[in-house]
Amino acid sequence: MSAELDVAGLARPITGLMESLGSGDVAAAVAELRAGSGVVEEMVGAGRGGVDEMYAAWRGEGGDAALGTALRVQTCAATVADRGVELAAVLERAGSAVAAGQRELAAILRSFLDSADSAGRTGLTPAGIAIVVESALDHSGRALHVAERVRTELADETAAMRELIAPPPTPAPVAAGSPDASVADAAAAGQPGTPEAPAADTVAAAVGNSGGQLGQTLLATGGQALESGAGLAGGLTTVPASVGDALPADRSATGGTHAAGTGVLLTLPDGSTVEAPNQRAADAVRNALSELGTPYVWGGTTPGAGLDCSGLTQWAYAEAGVPLPRLAQEQGQGHAQIGPGDLMPGDLAVWDGHVAMVIGNGQLVEAGDPVQIGPIRTENSGMTFFGFYRPTA
Repeated sequence: MSAELDVAGLARPITGLMESLGSGDVAAAVAELRAGSGVVEEMVGAGRGGVDEMYAAWRGEGGDAALGTALRVQTCAATVADRGVELAAVLERAGSAVAAGQRELAAILRSFLDSADSAGRTGLTPAGIAIVVESALDHSGRALHVAERVRTELADETAAMRELIAPPPTPAPVAAGSPDASVADAAAAGQPGTPEAPAADTVAAAVGNSGGQLGQTLLATGGQALESGAGLAGGLTTVPASVGDALPADRSATGGTHAAGTGVLLTLPDGSTVEAPNQRAADAVRNALSELGTPYVWGGTTPGAGLDCSGLTQWAYAEAGVPLPRLAQEQGQGHAQIGPGDLMPGDLAVWDGHVAMVIGNGQLVEAGDPVQIGPIRTENSGMTFFGFYRPTA
């Protein structure tokens, strides 16, 4: 039969599609991404302790500036770790899609070859040849449908990977003349009032230089994964013009003071992605941010018209279902006190006459004049700082 009819040639559209899809074997890349993310997460955990040590050793304006920088580094490192985990999941889904497509194509190929063999047993008459050719067309159409479905699946995953391998926001370099530059210069000169180097260096060692190198490795692995993902479907893959949310809404929490899996993601006005400990804290942050620009009014409790510091936090949490006292100095009472290394969006910074809300990435939202975002701090016009508290713990 093979001398009269080229069955292999008729099957070539199917085998060509199988070759273009590749094997779908992404296990090594997935394992590397997950292992790298685990290392960075361990560094984030170590960094929390380093932040606490630095806070204990260094107070005042310089300490606040260093605290804000350290928390921004923590946010960046946590983002890199989470992106690595999600990249692994995306790549795994892409590999599974290709592997499933390959199994379907192999079954279609077997079906066509069986039908061709069956037609050849009764003699390859013109009618038999017509049956084989018709079967080849039918099976090729089914194979193309499978390949197109895999292409659609891979297009979505490729878009997600492109979003994830973009470098996350990182703390800006210290500019000459800035408060952070003054802090760094003072520390380098060993001036009084600065902590000894090990306290501050704990954070840098945990999530700074090494974390940055690992982050670059993760992103590079993600880039290679993207190339592999594109190669999984050969010339079939396309990249859509729009990219949706790449990060999962149920991502496991990275903080040490709340249960894993209960965190809620937030995107801040500066573009950074942070994680609140729970839905109520996330809602409180969103509520407070919705009042940016509202004028300061002493004793004010009216959103959109006028708020004072405790009026803002009380309203933001009341809308989230959490009652707080009216007076600023009382809003931490009865709630868990949180160390600086474990701060999360929604935590309150409480003084004896002021209160502000932590929003993440080293920032606070508070009722200044008007309601505004500023760097995290523990100094406030000479007031006694009571600490950081979590109303939803």
